[in-house]
Amino acid sequence: MSKGLASTVVLVAALLAFSPLGVRAQVDGWGRTAPLPARDPKAGAAPRHDISGVWDPGNGGIQATGSKAMPEDGKPEHEPSYTPAGLARWKAARTSNGARAVLPEESNDPGWRCDPLGFPRENLYEIRQTRIIQTPANVVILYEYGKIWRTIWTDGRELPENPEPRWYGYSVGKWVDDYTFVVESTGMDERTWIDKAGRPLSDALHVEETFHRVNKDTLELSVKIDDPKMYTKPWVAMDKLPFVLRPDGFDVREMMCSPSELAEYKKFIGDPELPGAK
Repeated sequence: MSKGLASTVVLVAALLAFSPLGVRAQVDGWGRTAPLPARDPKAGAAPRHDISGVWDPGNGGIQATGSKAMPEDGKPEHEPSYTPAGLARWKAARTSNGARAVLPEESNDPGWRCDPLGFPRENLYEIRQTRIIQTPANVVILYEYGKIWRTIWTDGRELPENPEPRWYGYSVGKWVDDYTFVVESTGMDERTWIDKAGRPLSDALHVEETFHRVNKDTLELSVKIDDPKMYTKPWVAMDKLPFVLRPDGFDVREMMCSPSELAEYKKFIGDPELPGAK
Protein backbone atom coordinates (compact mmCIF):
# COMPACT_ATOMS: atom_id res chain seq x y z
CA MET A 1 0.00 0.00 0.00
CA SER A 2 1.36 3.42 -0.93
CA LYS A 3 1.94 6.07 1.72
CA GLY A 4 -0.74 8.28 0.19
CA LEU A 5 -3.29 5.48 0.13
CA ALA A 6 -2.44 4.50 3.70
CA SER A 7 -3.04 8.09 4.80
CA THR A 8 -6.37 8.09 3.02
CA VAL A 9 -7.39 4.87 4.74
CA VAL A 10 -6.48 6.33 8.13
CA LEU A 11 -8.42 9.49 7.38
CA VAL A 12 -11.50 7.60 6.23
CA ALA A 13 -11.36 5.45 9.37
CA ALA A 14 -11.24 8.58 11.53
CA LEU A 15 -14.12 10.16 9.66
CA LEU A 16 -16.21 7.02 10.05
CA ALA A 17 -15.63 7.12 13.79
CA PHE A 18 -17.27 10.54 14.00
CA SER A 19 -20.02 10.51 11.37
CA PRO A 20 -23.25 8.73 10.43
CA LEU A 21 -21.35 7.18 7.52
CA GLY A 22 -19.84 4.73 10.00
CA VAL A 23 -23.20 3.03 10.51
CA ARG A 24 -24.37 0.13 8.40
CA ALA A 25 -27.89 -0.25 9.71
CA GLN A 26 -28.52 -3.68 8.19
CA VAL A 27 -25.15 -5.34 8.91
CA ASP A 28 -23.84 -6.51 12.27
CA GLY A 29 -20.26 -6.74 13.55
CA TRP A 30 -19.77 -10.12 11.85
CA GLY A 31 -20.87 -8.73 8.50
CA ARG A 32 -24.18 -10.58 8.56
CA THR A 33 -27.33 -8.97 7.23
CA ALA A 34 -30.01 -8.60 9.91
CA PRO A 35 -33.08 -6.69 8.70
CA LEU A 36 -34.93 -4.56 11.20
CA PRO A 37 -38.31 -5.90 12.31
CA ALA A 38 -41.30 -4.15 10.79
CA ARG A 39 -42.55 -1.15 12.78
CA ASP A 40 -45.99 -2.64 13.24
CA PRO A 41 -48.17 -1.06 15.94
CA LYS A 42 -49.92 -4.40 16.22
CA ALA A 43 -46.68 -6.23 17.03
CA GLY A 44 -46.81 -8.81 19.79
CA ALA A 45 -47.38 -7.75 23.38
CA ALA A 46 -44.35 -6.66 25.37
CA PRO A 47 -43.08 -9.05 28.04
CA ARG A 48 -43.53 -7.80 31.61
CA HIS A 49 -40.57 -6.20 33.41
CA ASP A 50 -38.26 -6.83 30.45
CA ILE A 51 -36.25 -4.34 28.37
CA SER A 52 -33.44 -6.79 27.56
CA GLY A 53 -32.14 -7.28 24.04
CA VAL A 54 -30.28 -5.40 21.31
CA TRP A 55 -32.03 -2.12 20.50
CA ASP A 56 -31.48 0.20 17.53
CA PRO A 57 -32.60 3.87 17.35
CA GLY A 58 -31.43 4.25 13.76
CA ASN A 59 -30.17 7.67 12.72
CA GLY A 60 -32.32 9.27 15.42
CA GLY A 61 -29.64 8.45 17.96
CA ILE A 62 -26.83 10.44 16.29
CA GLN A 63 -27.89 13.91 17.57
CA ALA A 64 -25.00 15.81 15.99
CA THR A 65 -26.41 19.27 16.83
CA GLY A 66 -27.52 18.63 20.40
CA SER A 67 -29.88 16.34 22.29
CA LYS A 68 -32.81 15.02 20.28
CA ALA A 69 -35.54 17.12 21.91
CA MET A 70 -33.31 20.19 22.28
CA PRO A 71 -31.13 20.55 19.15
CA GLU A 72 -29.03 23.68 18.86
CA ASP A 73 -30.76 25.09 15.79
CA GLY A 74 -31.13 28.74 16.75
CA LYS A 75 -34.76 28.36 17.85
CA PRO A 76 -35.42 29.89 21.31
CA GLU A 77 -37.75 27.06 22.28
CA HIS A 78 -34.85 24.64 21.84
CA GLU A 79 -32.58 26.35 24.36
CA PRO A 80 -32.76 25.47 28.07
CA SER A 81 -33.22 28.24 30.63
CA TYR A 82 -29.72 28.85 32.00
CA THR A 83 -28.62 30.24 35.32
CA PRO A 84 -25.88 32.91 35.03
CA ALA A 85 -23.26 30.25 35.80
CA GLY A 86 -24.77 27.87 33.27
CA LEU A 87 -24.94 30.53 30.57
CA ALA A 88 -21.27 31.40 31.07
CA ARG A 89 -20.26 27.74 30.81
CA TRP A 90 -22.40 27.23 27.70
CA LYS A 91 -20.97 30.31 25.97
CA ALA A 92 -17.46 29.03 26.66
CA ALA A 93 -18.23 25.73 24.90
CA ARG A 94 -17.03 25.72 21.29
CA THR A 95 -18.76 22.99 19.35
CA SER A 96 -18.15 21.96 15.74
CA ASN A 97 -21.87 21.46 14.99
CA GLY A 98 -25.03 23.51 15.40
CA ALA A 99 -25.90 27.20 15.27
CA ARG A 100 -22.64 28.25 17.01
CA ALA A 101 -20.36 25.88 15.09
CA VAL A 102 -16.65 26.59 14.86
CA LEU A 103 -14.05 24.84 12.74
CA PRO A 104 -13.13 21.41 14.13
CA GLU A 105 -9.62 22.52 15.11
CA GLU A 106 -11.13 25.36 17.18
CA SER A 107 -13.49 23.14 19.18
CA ASN A 108 -12.95 22.48 22.88
CA ASP A 109 -15.35 19.53 22.90
CA PRO A 110 -13.89 16.99 25.40
CA GLY A 111 -15.01 14.20 23.07
CA TRP A 112 -12.80 15.75 20.38
CA ARG A 113 -9.85 14.78 22.61
CA CYS A 114 -11.17 11.21 22.91
CA ASP A 115 -12.16 11.80 26.54
CA PRO A 116 -15.09 9.59 27.57
CA LEU A 117 -18.44 11.00 26.48
CA GLY A 118 -19.72 10.44 30.01
CA PHE A 119 -23.33 10.42 31.10
CA PRO A 120 -25.88 11.60 30.08
CA ARG A 121 -24.06 12.41 26.84
CA GLU A 122 -23.73 8.70 26.06
CA ASN A 123 -27.51 8.83 25.55
CA LEU A 124 -27.59 12.27 23.95
CA TYR A 125 -24.97 12.17 21.21
CA GLU A 126 -23.90 8.88 19.64
CA ILE A 127 -26.41 6.39 20.98
CA ARG A 128 -26.67 3.65 18.41
CA GLN A 129 -27.15 -0.11 18.65
CA THR A 130 -27.34 -0.87 22.38
CA ARG A 131 -27.50 -4.15 24.27
CA ILE A 132 -29.42 -4.27 27.55
CA ILE A 133 -28.82 -7.15 29.96
CA GLN A 134 -30.94 -7.78 33.06
CA THR A 135 -29.89 -9.68 36.19
CA PRO A 136 -31.66 -10.03 39.56
CA ALA A 137 -29.45 -7.25 41.00
CA ASN A 138 -29.02 -4.81 38.13
CA VAL A 139 -29.57 -3.78 34.54
CA VAL A 140 -26.43 -3.38 32.40
CA ILE A 141 -26.40 -1.22 29.27
CA LEU A 142 -23.68 -1.89 26.69
CA TYR A 143 -23.19 1.06 24.32
CA GLU A 144 -21.72 0.83 20.82
CA TYR A 145 -19.80 4.12 20.98
CA GLY A 146 -16.58 3.56 22.91
CA LYS A 147 -17.65 0.02 23.93
CA ILE A 148 -18.81 1.50 27.26
CA TRP A 149 -21.16 -0.07 29.79
CA ARG A 150 -23.32 1.31 32.62
CA THR A 151 -24.67 -0.52 35.63
CA ILE A 152 -28.13 0.43 36.90
CA TRP A 153 -28.71 -1.10 40.34
CA THR A 154 -32.13 -2.62 41.04
CA ASP A 155 -31.36 -4.25 44.40
CA GLY A 156 -33.05 -1.53 46.47
CA ARG A 157 -29.98 0.60 47.24
CA GLU A 158 -30.28 4.39 47.35
CA LEU A 159 -28.16 6.82 45.35
CA PRO A 160 -25.00 7.75 47.31
CA GLU A 161 -24.68 11.12 49.01
CA ASN A 162 -21.70 13.29 48.01
CA PRO A 163 -20.12 10.53 45.90
CA GLU A 164 -16.78 10.67 44.12
CA PRO A 165 -17.58 12.03 40.64
CA ARG A 166 -17.51 9.46 37.85
CA TRP A 167 -17.71 9.82 34.08
CA TYR A 168 -20.90 7.74 34.04
CA GLY A 169 -22.17 8.54 37.50
CA TYR A 170 -24.24 6.30 39.78
CA SER A 171 -27.61 4.87 38.75
CA VAL A 172 -30.53 3.08 40.42
CA GLY A 173 -33.71 1.92 38.74
CA LYS A 174 -37.14 0.50 39.43
CA TRP A 175 -40.23 -0.65 37.58
CA VAL A 176 -43.12 1.78 37.99
CA ASP A 177 -45.48 -0.48 36.05
CA ASP A 178 -45.18 -3.69 34.01
CA TYR A 179 -43.64 -1.94 31.00
CA THR A 180 -41.95 1.20 32.35
CA PHE A 181 -38.49 1.24 33.94
CA VAL A 182 -37.35 4.54 35.52
CA VAL A 183 -33.68 5.28 36.27
CA GLU A 184 -32.27 8.03 38.52
CA SER A 185 -28.62 9.05 38.17
CA THR A 186 -26.29 11.43 40.03
CA GLY A 187 -22.56 11.91 40.68
CA MET A 188 -21.47 12.75 37.14
CA ASP A 189 -18.12 14.33 36.22
CA GLU A 190 -18.33 18.08 35.48
CA ARG A 191 -15.66 17.84 32.76
CA THR A 192 -18.20 16.28 30.39
CA TRP A 193 -20.85 17.99 28.30
CA ILE A 194 -24.52 17.01 28.39
CA ASP A 195 -24.68 16.89 24.59
CA LYS A 196 -22.92 17.95 21.40
CA ALA A 197 -24.26 21.51 21.80
CA GLY A 198 -21.99 21.98 24.83
CA ARG A 199 -24.74 22.20 27.47
CA PRO A 200 -22.92 22.14 30.84
CA LEU A 201 -23.47 20.10 33.98
CA SER A 202 -22.50 20.43 37.63
CA ASP A 203 -22.19 18.22 40.69
CA ALA A 204 -25.88 18.93 41.33
CA LEU A 205 -27.03 17.19 38.14
CA HIS A 206 -29.86 14.68 38.47
CA VAL A 207 -30.89 12.69 35.38
CA GLU A 208 -34.11 10.75 35.01
CA GLU A 209 -34.39 8.14 32.24
CA THR A 210 -37.68 6.45 31.38
CA PHE A 211 -37.55 3.23 29.37
CA HIS A 212 -41.03 2.27 28.15
CA ARG A 213 -41.60 -1.05 26.38
CA VAL A 214 -44.36 -0.25 23.89
CA ASN A 215 -44.64 -3.73 22.44
CA LYS A 216 -42.44 -6.71 21.65
CA ASP A 217 -40.34 -4.85 19.07
CA THR A 218 -40.40 -1.24 20.30
CA LEU A 219 -38.75 0.52 23.24
CA GLU A 220 -38.98 4.27 23.92
CA LEU A 221 -36.40 6.28 25.88
CA SER A 222 -36.97 9.69 27.48
CA VAL A 223 -34.34 11.72 29.36
CA LYS A 224 -34.98 14.63 31.74
CA ILE A 225 -32.23 16.97 33.00
CA ASP A 226 -32.40 18.68 36.40
CA ASP A 227 -29.36 20.73 37.42
CA PRO A 228 -30.25 23.79 39.55
CA LYS A 229 -26.71 25.16 39.34
CA MET A 230 -26.77 25.29 35.53
CA TYR A 231 -30.49 25.63 34.65
CA THR A 232 -33.39 27.51 36.21
CA LYS A 233 -35.78 24.59 35.65
CA PRO A 234 -35.68 20.95 34.53
CA TRP A 235 -35.81 20.26 30.78
CA VAL A 236 -36.46 17.27 28.54
CA ALA A 237 -33.45 16.30 26.43
CA MET A 238 -35.01 13.24 24.80
CA ASP A 239 -38.72 12.58 24.39
CA LYS A 240 -39.73 9.00 23.61
CA LEU A 241 -36.93 8.19 21.16
CA PRO A 242 -38.02 4.88 19.56
CA PHE A 243 -35.71 1.87 19.43
CA VAL A 244 -36.49 -1.31 17.51
CA LEU A 245 -35.47 -4.78 18.61
CA ARG A 246 -32.70 -6.62 16.78
CA PRO A 247 -32.46 -10.44 16.53
CA ASP A 248 -30.95 -12.22 19.55
CA GLY A 249 -27.82 -13.16 17.60
CA PHE A 250 -27.07 -9.64 16.40
CA ASP A 251 -23.47 -8.59 17.10
CA VAL A 252 -23.07 -4.87 17.86
CA ARG A 253 -20.27 -3.33 15.80
CA GLU A 254 -17.26 -1.65 17.39
CA MET A 255 -17.16 2.15 17.30
CA MET A 256 -14.17 3.74 19.01
CA CYS A 257 -12.56 7.15 19.34
CA SER A 258 -8.97 6.25 18.46
CA PRO A 259 -6.37 8.85 19.60
CA SER A 260 -3.91 7.79 16.88
CA GLU A 261 -6.49 8.05 14.08
CA LEU A 262 -7.76 11.32 15.52
CA ALA A 263 -4.23 12.74 15.46
CA GLU A 264 -3.92 11.86 11.77
CA TYR A 265 -7.26 13.50 11.05
CA LYS A 266 -6.27 16.65 12.95
CA LYS A 267 -3.09 16.88 10.89
CA PHE A 268 -5.20 16.68 7.75
CA ILE A 269 -7.51 19.52 8.81
CA GLY A 270 -4.64 21.62 10.15
CA ASP A 271 -4.93 21.53 13.94
CA PRO A 272 -2.39 24.17 15.03
CA GLU A 273 -1.73 22.34 18.30
CA LEU A 274 -0.12 19.42 16.51
CA PRO A 275 3.45 19.49 15.16
CA GLY A 276 3.55 18.99 11.41
CA ALA A 277 -0.03 20.12 10.91
CA LYS A 278 -0.85 21.51 7.49
